[in-house]
Amino acid sequence: MGMKKRDSFNPNIFKGVAHRGLHDDKRFENSLSAFKNAIDHDFCFELDIHLTTDNQLVVCHDSDLKRVTGKEGIIEELDSKTLRENYKLLDGEDIPTLQEVFDLNKERETIVIELKVYKDNWVNIAKRLMDFLSQVKDTSKVTLISFDPRALALCDGKKFTRGFLLCKERKEMILFGKVFEYLDIEDSLLDDKKIIKYRKKGGIVNTWTIRDEEALNKVKGKCDFVTFENVSKQLEEDFKK
Repeated sequence: MGMKKRDSFNPNIFKGVAHRGLHDDKRFENSLSAFKNAIDHDFCFELDIHLTTDNQLVVCHDSDLKRVTGKEGIIEELDSKTLRENYKLLDGEDIPTLQEVFDLNKERETIVIELKVYKDNWVNIAKRLMDFLSQVKDTSKVTLISFDPRALALCDGKKFTRGFLLCKERKEMILFGKVFEYLDIEDSLLDDKKIIKYRKKGGIVNTWTIRDEEALNKVKGKCDFVTFENVSKQLEEDFKK
């Protein structure tokens, strides 16, 4: 499909995207409680998906489970039953499946799904996600992002908005901005001449990850929306203006 204009996006996404849900000291990242908190505050939210050995999509940032569970293990090397029975998030919650998140959300908020590619499983995870998303009625409530352009290219750009993730170490890959519907970039790239030119041509840019009001103030006017932590109150006030 290629670059989309602002009016093609679900408008609530411009309020801001809660990074791994609206998590805090009471709610763990990428947990159902963090996603419920985002829904309760009327925020779109971002999450990360991985593919288990039995072809199930589960929500977690890292393939390596040590940081979020305290136990050794790689999601892509486990089946979903083993994962559910033997691993819990550090606060005791289950690692959610993507289906559980969709059942919770009921297409109320836009979900930004990052495809996490592991050892070149980009074909399998993209195909499985497309199959999963056949249940979605309002496709504007799903946005897809990835650092892997191969996985993103296999996702249906006619149905779903796709954002190409770009970090400063890979900024030469900005050319993929012409292939996908928008750019999802590290905040340090906002002053790059190519990014500025992309926006002048009408391209939509999201930036990540904004964690305090100082950072938020620095990016204002340089992007169209932000993926954030800790600044939900400020974003709510800004969105009302």
